[in-house]
Amino acid sequence: MSNEFVMSVKQLFVSFHTYEGVVKALDGVDMFLRRGDTMGVVGETGCGKSVTAKSILRLVEAPGRIESGQVLFYDLDQETGEVIEIDLLQLMDEEMLEIRGNKISIVFQDPATYPNPVFRIGDQIAEVIILHQDLSEDVLLMKIAALESTLTEETSGDDRANIEQKIMYYKGQLEDPPEPDTKSKKKAAMLRAIEMLKLVRMPAPDQVVNQYPHELSGGMRQRALIAMSLACNPSILICDEATTALDVTVQAQVLKLLNQLKKEIGTSIIVITHDMGVVAETCDWVNVMYAGTTVETCATGELFADPLHPYTAGLLTAVPKLHESKIRLPQIAGSVPNLIYPPPGCRFHPRCDYATGICKEKKPRLEEIGPGHWVACHHPLTS
Repeated sequence: MSNEFVMSVKQLFVSFHTYEGVVKALDGVDMFLRRGDTMGVVGETGCGKSVTAKSILRLVEAPGRIESGQVLFYDLDQETGEVIEIDLLQLMDEEMLEIRGNKISIVFQDPATYPNPVFRIGDQIAEVIILHQDLSEDVLLMKIAALESTLTEETSGDDRANIEQKIMYYKGQLEDPPEPDTKSKKKAAMLRAIEMLKLVRMPAPDQVVNQYPHELSGGMRQRALIAMSLACNPSILICDEATTALDVTVQAQVLKLLNQLKKEIGTSIIVITHDMGVVAETCDWVNVMYAGTTVETCATGELFADPLHPYTAGLLTAVPKLHESKIRLPQIAGSVPNLIYPPPGCRFHPRCDYATGICKEKKPRLEEIGPGHWVACHHPLTS
C-alpha cells in the first residue's frame, strides 16, 4: 500500500459536543489517495467533506473532537529514501506543524476570507517558505542526493516521476540562487514567492507580491492561495471547495491550473466539491460521502457509467443533462438525517427505495464489489 498510496484514512470518527447533544459528524470514514491522482470528495452539504479535510490536518476546533481512527501519510524519508508510514493523529502538535503547510497543504473555500487582509501577498507566501524550507546550498545538495539514491530499476513509473520532479525542483533552486545583495532569508523567500506566483500564472507577479489581498480579484486571490499552498512542494494539496466562490470562467481557469500544476510538481490533489461537473472534468478517482460515511469510491469514469450505491445513482440522476428535456428532475426522497440522532444501521436507509430489514439494523461495511470499486451497501445496484 505504501508504494501505491500517499494517504489512507481508516475508520475516522469525529464528534461535535454541543448543548443540544453530540453531533456524530464522521462515522467511520474510509478513503485513500493514490500517488499522483486527483481525488474528488462529493456529497450533499453537511455530509462531512470539510470535516474530513480538517481532520486530516488536525484543524478540527472545539467543540469538535477526533474520537478515533487513523490518518496514515506515506512520506519519503530524506535520509534513507525509504517510504515511511506516519499516523498523523498520533503526532505531537509540534510534529504536526512540520507536516501542515509543508507536506500537506489546503486551499479553503472563500478566497476573500483566508488571506490575511493586513499583510502583503508576498509576505504571506514568504512566511510559509521561511517556516518550512531551508534554502541553503548544503541542505539542497543533501536532499538531491537522498532522492537520487532512491531511484533503482525496481522504482515504478509513478514513483520515479514523482521523485524526478522533486529532484528537478531542488536543482532549480541551486541553479538560480539569490542575488548577492539578497542573501537574507527573508529576501530569498520573497524571490521564491515571486517564482511561485509565476508558477500559478499570476499576472505581474513582481507587483502582486507587494499588494494586499483587497487589491486583487477573487481569481487572483485564489491563485495566491494556491501559490502559498504549493510553496513547499507538498505531497498532498487539499482544495476545500476552492472554486465555489468564483464565477464560472475563473473556476474553469483555476481547475485547469490545478491539473497543470499536478503534472509539473507531482502533487496528489483532493478536490472537495458538490459539483459533479467539476469531478468529471478534473478527477481520476471519486469518494462519495453521505451523512458522515463513505458510501462508494472508484475511478471517475466507472462511477458515472455504473454507480452501485443508490445514493450515488440518485445524485447522478439529479444532475441536469444538456441532451435531455425534462420538466422536473428526479430527486432523492426525504432529507438528510439529524446527526445528533442518526438512524440506526445504514444512514441512508430512510431515503432508500431498496432498504430492507438488515439496512435498518446493521451498518454496511465498505467492500470491494468489483475490481477497484468499493461500496458500502447491503443491496448494491447491478449494471
